[in-house]
Amino acid sequence: MDFARPFLRVGQTLLDAVLPPLCLGCSEIVATPGALCPACWPRFNFIAAPQCERCGIPFAEDIAGGALCVTCLTRPPRFRRARSVLVYDDKSRRVVLPLKHGDRTDMARACGAWMARAGAELLAGADFVAPVPLHWRRLFTRRYNQAALLARSVARDVDAVLAQDLLQRARWTGSQAGLKAQERRRNVRQAFEVHPRWQAKLKGRTVLLVDDVLTTGATVEACTRALQQAGAAHVDVLTLARVVRPAL
Repeated sequence: MDFARPFLRVGQTLLDAVLPPLCLGCSEIVATPGALCPACWPRFNFIAAPQCERCGIPFAEDIAGGALCVTCLTRPPRFRRARSVLVYDDKSRRVVLPLKHGDRTDMARACGAWMARAGAELLAGADFVAPVPLHWRRLFTRRYNQAALLARSVARDVDAVLAQDLLQRARWTGSQAGLKAQERRRNVRQAFEVHPRWQAKLKGRTVLLVDDVLTTGATVEACTRALQQAGAAHVDVLTLARVVRPAL
């Protein structure tokens, strides 16, 4: 491997000369692949402490460690913990939407590296890393599952088992866009099931569920229910971005 490294570096240098790495936010040339330029970096709303210990939503003010948001206190989610890299807003959409709908599968590795850092604590305790699945009809038209690409990148340097087909869609649910929270929950109820080949391996295990965006949490809640019914002890959630609604 050491013998090959000089040749790999030369190959990367030649590739960068022909196709230089571009900023994920604005497509300006940057020094390394998957980076943000100095102008874009401060414009992205990265999520960090202080945040809800359970769902990971950011707090406006510093709060003692282990604090929970009002939603998690009044209606605790089924999953144990959730973490996200970015607030889903106009800026982060420039990363999320090209990856999700624009065939920019090349962005998955860099985004997955961001997610692995944001979810390092979750990854440390995970037995399996699994993506939220697409229905075969959606997969046929889109040709790839962005959550699966992110899961592969997230699991690249950890001991957890990458289980790309751990979950499958039991039925077609259509698009969740435009639906209210209650409608989303109803739409995805019993829409997921554990693949038979993983059933015997899940009992007492911890699953890290990966998706692109956490909106109302309806999809990951439905996935969590299916995993728990199959015997999973804990389910954590890691997404590239999450919706953060202003406090009322």
